[in-house]
Amino acid sequence: MIRTSFNDGWQTRPKVNPFAELSGTKVPFRPVTLPHDAMIERERTAPGGEVTMDGGAGAYFPGGTYEYRKTFAVPEEHRGRRILVEFEGVYRDAVVFINGDYAGQRPYGYSQFLIDADRFLRFGEDNEIRVEARAHRDSRWYTGAGIYRDTWLLVGEVVRIAPYGVRVTTPDIDGERAVVEVATRVENDSIAIRTVDVVTEVRDAGGSVVATDLSKITVLPGEPATVRQRLYVRGPLLWSPDTPALYTTTVALKDTDVDAEVDAEAVTFGIRSLRLDPEHGLRINGGTVKLRGACVHHDNGVLGAATFARAEERRVQLLKDAGFNAIRMSHNPMSKAMLDACDRLGVLVVDEAFDVWTSGKSEFDYSLNFPEWWERDIEAMVAKDFNHPSVIMYSIGNEIPETGSPLGAAWGRRLAEKVRASDDTRYVTNAVNGMLAVMSELGKLRRQSPQLQAEQTADPGEGESTDGGGGGGAGEEKGINTLMADAGDMMNAISASGLVTEKTAESFAVLDVAGMNYAEARYALDKDLFPHRIILGTETFPTRIDGNWRLVEQHGHVIGDFTWTGWDYLGEAGIGRPQYLTPGAPRPAHTAPYPYLVAGCGDLDITGYRRPASYYREIVFGLRTEPYIAVRRPEHHGRTYAGTPWAWSDSIDSWTWPGFEGRPVTIEVYGDADEVELLLDGRSLGRRPVGPDHRFRTEFDTTYEPGELLAVTHRAGTETGRHTLRTATGPVRLRAEPDRPSVTANGGDLAYVDLALTDPDGTLHTAADRPVTVEVSGPGVLLGFGSADPATEERFDATERRTYEGRALVVLRPTGPGKIHLIATAPDCAPAEALVTVEE
Repeated sequence: MIRTSFNDGWQTRPKVNPFAELSGTKVPFRPVTLPHDAMIERERTAPGGEVTMDGGAGAYFPGGTYEYRKTFAVPEEHRGRRILVEFEGVYRDAVVFINGDYAGQRPYGYSQFLIDADRFLRFGEDNEIRVEARAHRDSRWYTGAGIYRDTWLLVGEVVRIAPYGVRVTTPDIDGERAVVEVATRVENDSIAIRTVDVVTEVRDAGGSVVATDLSKITVLPGEPATVRQRLYVRGPLLWSPDTPALYTTTVALKDTDVDAEVDAEAVTFGIRSLRLDPEHGLRINGGTVKLRGACVHHDNGVLGAATFARAEERRVQLLKDAGFNAIRMSHNPMSKAMLDACDRLGVLVVDEAFDVWTSGKSEFDYSLNFPEWWERDIEAMVAKDFNHPSVIMYSIGNEIPETGSPLGAAWGRRLAEKVRASDDTRYVTNAVNGMLAVMSELGKLRRQSPQLQAEQTADPGEGESTDGGGGGGAGEEKGINTLMADAGDMMNAISASGLVTEKTAESFAVLDVAGMNYAEARYALDKDLFPHRIILGTETFPTRIDGNWRLVEQHGHVIGDFTWTGWDYLGEAGIGRPQYLTPGAPRPAHTAPYPYLVAGCGDLDITGYRRPASYYREIVFGLRTEPYIAVRRPEHHGRTYAGTPWAWSDSIDSWTWPGFEGRPVTIEVYGDADEVELLLDGRSLGRRPVGPDHRFRTEFDTTYEPGELLAVTHRAGTETGRHTLRTATGPVRLRAEPDRPSVTANGGDLAYVDLALTDPDGTLHTAADRPVTVEVSGPGVLLGFGSADPATEERFDATERRTYEGRALVVLRPTGPGKIHLIATAPDCAPAEALVTVEE
């Protein structure tokens, strides 16, 4: 079918009660270009005001119902053809009307779906499509709202290739050739028996044809048929994270009676093999690969949930640059744009279906729709993923409470077998939280364990979650809060218990890979208890990566680690923020109060800037030989730290602390060496052991003096690397730097411009924050403007924003060819300019 973008010409507004409109309440529509997040434009509200998505879980954004409409012409020559409208994602409870008539719906906000439109259309006239979307206390993180992913118009003949109807597998590969099997599903909505030629070509990345085949297929009316063709590619280039070689298959239907092409479809794929066993773990093309994984939510920071191809590509690239080779999309199916980026850049994917099954975690979540819709949503995920070589595994759920019960295990078996029936070329996992699986029996376990009894007497705090990506919802017993006092040890103690071993045995047995959240205590244990069990750390604390990675390297049956999280995200406000104990006061709550905005637990912040935890992880992975310096904020020196296990220390990569001269400060140094020496302006502050036996880190206490801080690592007396921080001095300058000099005018491309406050030598001035105003001219519009400030009432769609730690980020959307001109101004700084060329 011919696929064209359907993103232009839309209008939106909050949905209005028709009776209110009759009484004179008018809410005008306004134009938007998709993708569009209706929620990110709303004013956030503190608790006690307007009802929010779920307080801090939804970043204090309000829920709501939104409607979109678009007028589009359908030419008379389309009469008799099949016309579909595809939505890649509408959050949530989408209902679609065409010319006023109900045309379809989709409750799940993360599934792509098709609307069969031709029966409702008026040919030779203008037509109206209208979409309603609702978001209201239905998630445990920021979801966004509205038509936040791409839309497409599909037009085809009555005999055509079905949407997602071309599936490519590579079942047999050796050094000489690869078997490429292409299965094409052909549909016939005519009243006649039709026979067509299926012409298939495989091309390499350079466009050269490397294999062809022709088959005939007879398709009966109303009875789809599948043609399978085996093609042979000689000397194949294999896809892997290190060498992500891609091929393209083009399938054309040709009617020999009229010598015309009826339909054509092209898909990109990779040639690679997967193997799995407890001794060698995961093997790709015969070589063992350990997954250096990042859990990632779907929002794009300053853009909200709006999904643009360039935003997804940039995120994947920055994660890979930081040392990750795998992404677990949490806790919903990944966008097509991110899958494309993972294919091109060589990043492995664990794509996840659901966060809930039948047991809800928030008042109005997907559990209300799951029993009726789960099969269609599984089919949609697999159809989207099938041809992407980056996808190696499907996750059927995240921290599903039912996994500790027989009926929950039965549900898991249903889902796993549904995935295998749809795609038997990849593996199936489920991210199981052992503590949540036995939540109803924690009282019994507590009575049996002195350690748990002691924890239950601790100050409960006000926690809401059991994991960085989620955990329990409303209605769980009070014990959840007290257990969070030391979540890492507590979750491990419970997960390693005999109760969890017994209760989760069947749920794990239905899987190819046992996904475990915060349960590294099971890794060695299960090698003896379940010798055929293969384990993946589907969610782990960032503060424990050194020990976790040692376990991954030691055990063949443990294939990787996925930290919560690789990239910071909106919602679950403040679970990773630095916190300190106040004498006599209760332990701080795990969710931060308004106006906290972000979770605060990503290796990279919401603008894509790497935080200290990212460099520490890179060192632990063995990917960085240089040390790294991080400095704790001196204003908190001497206080007792009380952050959650998702919280890194309160440190940043800065030696600029005006006002703290002569006051004590703690310096962290990370490194993989025998020892590290720290020098301030050439004066040694001492040597400390570092490396794996010391958790790859050490600390120096000194007094702050402006100057140059230098860390030098040594192994066996030989220098292995050095890292320097310098104090920003002199007048503050504003700098604007585009990530690329040119972009394209297609709808998915964006221009990112970093704004930074520096001294004349280019050193980032982290203590000189001030408001920055931006002005955009030329063929582009301001799409988002923000910083990594974790607690602010500023908006992402304003033209003024205060920097945070010296930085802010501007995102521009091209509207046509030419040059986009950005001017940024700030008090006491000369204006900064950036020029981005937009090409056709």
